[in-house]
Amino acid sequence: MFAKIALVGRPNVGKSTLFNRLIRSNRAITHDMPGVTRDRMEGIVRGRNKRPFGIIDTGGITLDGHAAVAEGPAGIRGFEAEILRQAEEAIAECVAVCLVVDGREGLLPFDEHLASYLRRTGKPVLVVVNKVDGIEKEDVLTAEFHILGFPVLAVSAEHGHNLRWLESEMRDLLPEEDEDGIDDDAADATAVAIADADAETEDGASASETEEDITEETVEDEPEAPLRLCMLGRPNAGKSSLVNALTGTNRMIVSDVAGTTRDSVDVAFEKDGLSYTFVDTAGVRRRSRITDTVERYSVNSSLKSTTKAHVTLLVLDAVEGITSQDKRLIELLDERKTPFMVLVNKMDLVPAKAREDGKRNFRDLLNFCQHVPLLFVSAKTGYELRSIVPLAARIRRECSVRIPTGQLNRAMEEVITRHQPPVVRRVRPKFYYMTQAESQPPTFVLFVNDADRIQAPYAKYIEKSLRRLFGIEHAPMRVHFRSSHKKNSEK
Repeated sequence: MFAKIALVGRPNVGKSTLFNRLIRSNRAITHDMPGVTRDRMEGIVRGRNKRPFGIIDTGGITLDGHAAVAEGPAGIRGFEAEILRQAEEAIAECVAVCLVVDGREGLLPFDEHLASYLRRTGKPVLVVVNKVDGIEKEDVLTAEFHILGFPVLAVSAEHGHNLRWLESEMRDLLPEEDEDGIDDDAADATAVAIADADAETEDGASASETEEDITEETVEDEPEAPLRLCMLGRPNAGKSSLVNALTGTNRMIVSDVAGTTRDSVDVAFEKDGLSYTFVDTAGVRRRSRITDTVERYSVNSSLKSTTKAHVTLLVLDAVEGITSQDKRLIELLDERKTPFMVLVNKMDLVPAKAREDGKRNFRDLLNFCQHVPLLFVSAKTGYELRSIVPLAARIRRECSVRIPTGQLNRAMEEVITRHQPPVVRRVRPKFYYMTQAESQPPTFVLFVNDADRIQAPYAKYIEKSLRRLFGIEHAPMRVHFRSSHKKNSEK
């Protein structure tokens, strides 16, 4: 397993920008507004023929002289204690700490208090003076930080100044005894959840990206890769609470305040000897209600995360019912053939007498995509949570189904014999053969004499029949009809 180093510091010193630079990916949302990062985020720092190591980005910490949390800027106000708890857990996992400070603003009391706190941890500390844009400014902008008593290095995360030197200094902080024992393949397998997230494109947090810009792409599925589950839904539906309940940890900050989660955060865990990764995402509101760029970045990151997961878990609020935004998200996932299931959370808050009627309403509203599993759960009480992961694993297996050609054509004959296609414009469509074009999701192509004569109800019948015959109950499926070259000879 990779040794880890934590990035800590007060708000708005550039920790997330530095994190993105080091892992060479725009995973963490960055903005001039302080307090954007709340939950901690992990990544891998790699280099050609160099030792890889883990890195953890944390939220801005505000401590007073007694090492107690002090009130922070508006972006984190009310979350200071939770951010400190997250940072403490990150530091406990790490072999060393980088204290990130702002060279332009100079040494502030929050920096001094945090340095004193880190000194008591006994971990090696490197002071990283950020926002130093050139070698000519280093001596002036770093001078006062030497009083902290730690090694000091000047960098510019925004412009890349001294970043390779920083990587070298960070590697020097790693325990020597681990260096010879790390096999690259084994380490990659251990950290595959983080590596998958790091592989996202540099456009991950682009301000210009909109919902329509998200292309249809699926995660590269390998049999040994941990099951990757993306949590999606409106703000305050209980996504973070579900992640904490399913993993048995307090990994995500949970609050009644909508929009607590901003970044898409990977949470890896093991159960019964198997590895899994949850991707907790920011709540997705209607674009007309998004008022700031940070939320726009968060929404784009949430939607992109669905393309990087094996299965998406769409979380709805049992008390509020299905809203227009929920319907839009369901339609979006269904149109893109994203493997997903619907979790109706907070069932413990629904009065016992109203539960059956509520469940019936949810089922009726989801009637247009009957293959999608619908589970009624409660993150607070644990109701039905044990069913989620096994069902998601089943959906993943169904998405990888490959049917031999002979079985495909026998199935086609059986389906057509049972129910002949209706006559359209005095001609009955004639089927020739069927192939499977791809998996992820399973895609079948049926060659007919005239594809234009296949009507929607009969196409639906074909899909339902193929699902039954091939055991594809919950995975998305594509069924295409293509006019064969024999079409002209039939006329």
